[in-house]
Formats: sequence, structure tokens, C-alpha cells
Amino acid sequence: MQDSQSAFKKEDPLGMDAMSSEEFASQSKLLQEFTNVPSIESAWLFKTNNEDRSTAMFSISQPDLLANKKRKYILHSHIVTHGTMPLECHWSPFPIEMTGVSAVVPSPSGSKLLVVRNGEKGSRTTLQIVNQSHVEKEIHVDQSIHGPLYTDEWFHGISWNHEETFIAYIAEQSPQPKPTFDNAGYRKGGSSEEDCNSWRGQGDWEEDWGETYSRKGRPSLFVLDIASGEVRAARDVTKSMSVGQVVWAPPSSSGHQKLLVFVGWLEHNGFQSTARKLGIKYCSNRPCSLYAIHSPFEEEPNADNASNSGSESVPASVATNLTPSISSALFPRFSKDGKLLVFLSSKCAVDSGAHNATDSLHRINWPSDWKADEQLSVTDVVPVVMCPQDGCFPGLYCSAMLSDPWLSDHCTMVLTSAWRSTEVILSIDVLSGEVTRISPQDSDYSWSTLAISGNNVLSVSSSPIDPPQIRYGRRASTEDHDGRCAWVWDEVTSPLTAASNKVKALLSHHKLSILRIPVPDPSDELSDGGQLPFEAIFVSCEDSSQKPTVLILHGGPHSASVSSYSKSSAFLASLGFNLLIVNYRGTLGYGEEALQSLPGKVGSQDVQDCLAALDHVIEEGLVDASRVAVVGISHGGFLTTHLIGQAPERFAVAAARNPVCNLSLMIGTTDIPDWCYAVACGTEARRLASESPSLDHLRIFHQKSPIAHISKVKAPLLMLLGGADLRVPMSNGLQYARALRERGGEVKTIMFPEDTHEIDIPRSDFESFLNMGVWFKKYLKQI
Repeated sequence: MQDSQSAFKKEDPLGMDAMSSEEFASQSKLLQEFTNVPSIESAWLFKTNNEDRSTAMFSISQPDLLANKKRKYILHSHIVTHGTMPLECHWSPFPIEMTGVSAVVPSPSGSKLLVVRNGEKGSRTTLQIVNQSHVEKEIHVDQSIHGPLYTDEWFHGISWNHEETFIAYIAEQSPQPKPTFDNAGYRKGGSSEEDCNSWRGQGDWEEDWGETYSRKGRPSLFVLDIASGEVRAARDVTKSMSVGQVVWAPPSSSGHQKLLVFVGWLEHNGFQSTARKLGIKYCSNRPCSLYAIHSPFEEEPNADNASNSGSESVPASVATNLTPSISSALFPRFSKDGKLLVFLSSKCAVDSGAHNATDSLHRINWPSDWKADEQLSVTDVVPVVMCPQDGCFPGLYCSAMLSDPWLSDHCTMVLTSAWRSTEVILSIDVLSGEVTRISPQDSDYSWSTLAISGNNVLSVSSSPIDPPQIRYGRRASTEDHDGRCAWVWDEVTSPLTAASNKVKALLSHHKLSILRIPVPDPSDELSDGGQLPFEAIFVSCEDSSQKPTVLILHGGPHSASVSSYSKSSAFLASLGFNLLIVNYRGTLGYGEEALQSLPGKVGSQDVQDCLAALDHVIEEGLVDASRVAVVGISHGGFLTTHLIGQAPERFAVAAARNPVCNLSLMIGTTDIPDWCYAVACGTEARRLASESPSLDHLRIFHQKSPIAHISKVKAPLLMLLGGADLRVPMSNGLQYARALRERGGEVKTIMFPEDTHEIDIPRSDFESFLNMGVWFKKYLKQI
């Protein structure tokens, strides 16, 4: 009896044996070390009266696993430069937690701060105007005016005007009234609120923008008058348009016009120009234009006369399309002197159907007193690079742009862009089109811009084995070997550095290298760019040939794995794994021809590239061919499940996060059915695309899918799924897992019910990579 009680107490609630339970405990403790390292979300630089001094403000975040959300903090530093002397930084003693804060945006002068607190669903949004000593104003915006502000990377736009008297922003439009019913049936005229004798119906379904935007209201433009606290919606923006990325135009020479410039996406972008919002997250191929409109607090010049005569005021003019000649216009930015309007374009993605592609940069010479009927010409600044020469600029690949990207000369902007397997900082003269790489040329690390003040650039650099380090860049008095102005990058010691010291110690025995992989057996049909070598990032342990290796594959397929720090990859490396992170052809950062070589060839070209990278490190004697794991998310999961089916002897174990396993199933359930056609059918996609695919199309989708090779799979598979994923709905992964189990395969499935495609809710992120580490250790040890 005593023995049976003892045995009962030793049982693990997860059904694990003692060894697995011990491994779970050990790895969770290790993963916690990586989770505790804070991340820099954004930063701002403020000028002071002393030219040698500036103030930096950092927004940092840290996962809170108990609360299952991210904590947000603000941290300040005073930066002092003394010519060629070492940089001095004086940090505030402690960070300040910003509980419930959705966004903070300093005013142009740096003397005021907008603090946004989006309420829970149905509650008010709070806007605070904070000066250097206290809260100057607090405005509570009722749901009847608008819902929460958009703070994502796509629709987000919060802009102070030059005089700091108005703030423009993007928020959710209030929902349409729902039909009201009571015991007598339908209540005509409805009711503002429910009561105990009535209930609300659903009304017409309103389509949203898909993944992560489910149940969000239409992104709409609003303006706050700070003095009065009044909020007004922009007038005469068509109801079929979603709005984002708003900025104020410079004051007109007459001082009367108050114009807003924004990005507008028309919602009729379904197949054959039908009315449908296709998913927009990670998709720069949605047509969009720049529009200009008068502030809702402004009236036309003849409005005063109308008011004096007793008639109604005349509304400001409707939104004017500034870029009708180009299919995509994003991230509008006015130069500091107000003479130039510069913007990025993803026209290659829009015109080709690829969900991301090489960007281009354009400018408009902005008149000092622009009139709505005045046509503005668009000038190309940086064109699309089709086939870059070896070591040369491969094109622009920018997922965002600073709100103030300008150096002090008013014509040079600074951007972060992918450059093959790294991320680099570029300066661009928007008058001449000259592009210069200003982050170190000889660095395999990735660099990203945080903020700019004058000719000083605040940035971070990192690698897969080195957590982010703050850097302060400034122009040197000397020139580089090409005769260009050189840049000096000072290392900034910060409290964040101390937080990552233990992580650095855990990774201290690893090395980073970027490998060039020749294209295996290139065909004559390939473009020149499609025949160029691709790359793989190799993170190696000591005695790498004696250690197991994890092949890591990015999604997209038109995205990139750059050589920056990733908590999840660093954790896997700390377990004693080599990491082989492959940027197969189709990846951003290698020119447009290489990218466009993949559509229509998924499941073959990208699979062969991954195997070629693996063959390369095996032939070089860098890894043990018998102990290889593979993992990927989305299209990386597509490749993972393809590889264990097409090359079953090559992989000992696998993990897939929200993988595409069956295109013929995905086409009817995803928010981006056009993606299925684009990757499977290539240049024919736009002509063939339909909401009701033919039997021939479904046959093509199935043939190009991993599920077509499921009968050959031998590797144990860990399937990690987000229950709220609209991009690759969980039915795709579940069907594959069930089919694999039906055939006697070993598969473990973990479902995260509230997670979307990224599986990034803190607890879910933690549990998914913990299970991955334990899963890989279990099966790689057995060999």
C-alpha cells in the first residue's frame, strides 16, 4: 500500500517519465534566462542647449509570464560627446513602468508627450498630453466617436502638427448600429443601449483585414484639437477606404492650409477586382496610394463669407490622390524644410503578386501653397535592383521607416534595410539618389536605426549569439576608401547590457559565419539573379562536427532571416545545437530576379536550396550528418514538412509552427487565398485566381504540398498551432498531424487557442520553444 502511494506521487501530471520531466525543468530554467532579457522597442533623441549633449528616451519591453503580457518601460539617458574622446552616457537609475500604455509619441520640439491608453473593448480611449513637469491635458474619447488607436506597424500613424496644437491619428471606426429586438419583435429606430427587455442582433457582417485584425473596426483618420479637447473625424474619405500612416503636411506659405497626407487602401482588392479585403499583415502587395486632405478643423477660404451671410459653412475638399501613376505608396515623410515628400513603394509586389518584393524610393517636390487640383509629378530616387553585382547594393527592403529619418542637410534620409543575410543602415541622398551603407562594411552583425538627431544616429547592433548593443553613430571628419564621409560608431554601455551578460556567457563558445551556397545545377531558364549564390547563417558550437544541428527556415517565402539576435534561436544554440539558418532563393535582400525565381516552384526549388545548404556544411566537415533537426514557421513549416517527406533519411526530428501542409485545403480557409495561387502558379496566378478553384487548380495545389509526400515521413514531428490563426488556419496542421498518425508516424500536437499566426503571446511563446528544445534533445540524443 505504501509503495503504491509512493508510485502515485511520482507520476508527472503531463504523463512524462522522470527523465523527460527533469529535462523540462532544466530547460525551462534556462529559457527563463533568455526571456528575462528586455527588448528595445523604439527610441527618441532630443536636442539640448549644449551641442555636445543630447537626451535619449528608450521604450523597452519584457515578457511577464504570470500576467501573460508584455511589460513596458521608459528609460532615459544623457549622452555627452567630446570630439574624438570616448562617449559618456548617464542613465536614469531605474526604468519607469508604463502600465496600460499603448503608445507614446513626443512632439516635434520634444517639450510634450502624447500618452495613449487604449481601453478594453467597449471602454473609452484616454489621450494624455504631458509636459516636462505634469499632465497638461487628459482627454477621454467615447466609443461613439472611435475605438482604440491603431498602434501596429501597418496602419499606425500618430502625428503632431508643426505648431503642436493638433494631433492626427488612426483609430478604429465605431461599429455600425446593430438591429434591436424585444418581445414584440424588431424595434424600429433601435436603441442606444440594451436594457433588460431587449437584445441586439448581429446585423450585416463587416469584413476585416484578416490576420491580427479580426474584429477590429475600419482604420479611420481623426484629429484632436489639444486646446479644446475636441476630436473630429476626417471628412469625405470614402467608406471603401482604410487609412493609415498619417503625417501633417508643412504649413502653407499663406499660413491658412492645414493638410494631412496619409496612405489609403481601397477595399476592392479581391479576385477579379471584387469587393474583398484580403489579409494585409506581412503583405505589401496590397494596392495603396498617398492622399491629401484638409484637416477637419479647417474650412475652405470662402467659409467665412458663407458664415457671415448666414448660410452653412462649406466643407473642406475631398481626399486627393497624390500618386495615381504608381500602384503602391507607403511611409510618406516630409523633409525638415518642407520642400520634399518622400515615400517607399512596393509596386513590384503589387504588380507581380508576390506578397513582398524589392522596394523603390520616390519623391514629390512639394509646393509651398499646394492646391488640390494641382497635379504633382513623382520622381524615382532609388529604383528596384534586379540583379545586384557581387558585394554591391542589392536593393531596398524596408519594413518600416522612422517618423523623422532626416539628417541635418534636409536631403539625406537614413533607413534600415536587408542586405543579403544582414540588416544594414543606409543613407540616401534623395536629390541625387546616391545610396551609402553607413553601418560597418566588414560586420556580419545586423544593424538597425532607432532615432536620429542632427547628424547623430542612435542604433542597435546584434547577432544570433550577441544580444542587442546600443550604438551611437556620428559623421567623422575623415573619408573612407571610396572618398565618402566615414562614420564612427561608439558603443553605448547601458543597464540593458548587464541584463544580457548571462546570456552572452551561455553563447560565448559559439561562432557566427555567413556561408555562400552555390545554386545546385542551375537551369538555363533561370534569370541571371536566380543563378546567383544564396546564403546561410551558421552558428557553430565548439567541435561543431560532433554536435547536433538544427536547420531553421523562415516563412514568407518572401521574407528573410537576418543575422540579428533572436531569443528563440539563441536558446536552441545554448542547448548545444549548431544552427543552420537558410536564406533560400526567394528571400528578401538579394535582388528582384532572385526573389521572382521562386513563385511557381515552391516545394521544389526552395526544398533543393535547403538541402544544398545542408550538403555544403556536411561536405565542409562542419556538422554531423546523422543528427539534424529541422524547424520552420508558416512557409518555413511548409519546407519543414516537405523536407521530412522528400528527404526522410536526412532528418532525425522536426518541429513545425503553423505550417502550410495542404494548399488545396488552405485556399478556402486562409485570409490570403491569392498567396496560394502566387506560390503555386507563379506568373499565371493573377489570371487563374478564383474563390472557387477548379479541379485542375486543386490538383496543382495538392501536388506542391507537403501532404503529397506524407507516406514517406519517418521523423518524429512536433506540431505547434495557433487556434486563432487566420493566415494558416489550424485545420492545415491538424489534418497533416492526423494523417501522419494514421500512417503510424510519431507526432505531438500542442494547440494555443488564443494565438494568431506568430504564436507570440508570452506564455505560448515560452511553452512552444520549451517543448521544441525538449523534443529535439530527446530524439537527437537517441542517435
